[in-house]
Amino acid sequence: MRFRPLRTASREDATLVPVSAPPETMRAVVFDAPGTAEALHEQTVPVPTPVMSELLVRVIAAGTNPIDAKTRAGRGVSGAIAAYPSTLGFDFSGVVVQAPYEAHPLAPGTEVYGMLPYPRTGGSYAEYAVVPSLSVARKPAALSHVEAAGVPLAALTAWGLVVETAHAHEGQRVLIHAGSGGVGHFAVQLAAYFGAHVIATGSERNLPWLRELGAEVVIDYATTRFEDVVSDVDVVIDLVGNVHDDTGTRSLGVLRPGGLYVMVPSGAWPDYADAAAAAGVRATSYKVVPDGSVLATLTRLLDSGAVQVFIDRVFDLGEAAEAHRELERGHARGKIVLRVSEG
Repeated sequence: MRFRPLRTASREDATLVPVSAPPETMRAVVFDAPGTAEALHEQTVPVPTPVMSELLVRVIAAGTNPIDAKTRAGRGVSGAIAAYPSTLGFDFSGVVVQAPYEAHPLAPGTEVYGMLPYPRTGGSYAEYAVVPSLSVARKPAALSHVEAAGVPLAALTAWGLVVETAHAHEGQRVLIHAGSGGVGHFAVQLAAYFGAHVIATGSERNLPWLRELGAEVVIDYATTRFEDVVSDVDVVIDLVGNVHDDTGTRSLGVLRPGGLYVMVPSGAWPDYADAAAAAGVRATSYKVVPDGSVLATLTRLLDSGAVQVFIDRVFDLGEAAEAHRELERGHARGKIVLRVSEG
């Protein structure tokens, strides 16, 4: 598939949602110290105040990501948490309540989605959040808030991996591990959209779905050693690392000389760069960039149907602990989302 320009909605095209002044306090899910999923609990906290170019958004749904569970457990970005209690969450979909100035293009009432700079600010597991205006985009009209909340971090990561790092193109052979996960299901779609020959690993139940997403070859990681059936690939996008059956180490052997290995999960294989150099291939890690302009491009792809988001399960905000337990089981198809408020 070839990338084609898609129409961008103008401000006049959007219908503004009625908004009211925010309250002084709000419901949020916090944790008081690193721990298990049971560390998450509801608490009443002050509504944050936006400054400079920040927006105040009423959160309708919040996406969850593996980095949330890692951070809650004392890994991830926990080292940057300045004080507890802390409210988790990067992804959100909601409605602008306050804009930086009257003529701002994202006026109060605009439905938006995006990424918060947690833990520099409070996270999205709350009824309100402040977010830099350059880290959001208008919500896709084709998606509900619950669906939209599952997009930002995972889709922006996939875009960075597939488009900006792998430079996916026709004829390129790309192997994507964990293709049915949050990042993986976007990466498979984007790589196929830009013409790459996509090979994806996943569980048996997800193999037909991975084909529907655009993978030309699918491999059941439980029954087949991918290195026995795959070779000479240009890029490996590794969303597993060496935490499971030395997936990272085995991936180096299926790359062509000079091919590119992209390591995604933080801490999943600290020595990947040295191992890649010894194997004669290139290697890099990747960290997501919360770029609203890229998110706007993804919005057009989502509204056109060229890319889709799959929501595996939806929990209410007060069920965040159960959502984290589900995250940590590691078998979700697509995304797990928290419903925060009525939209």
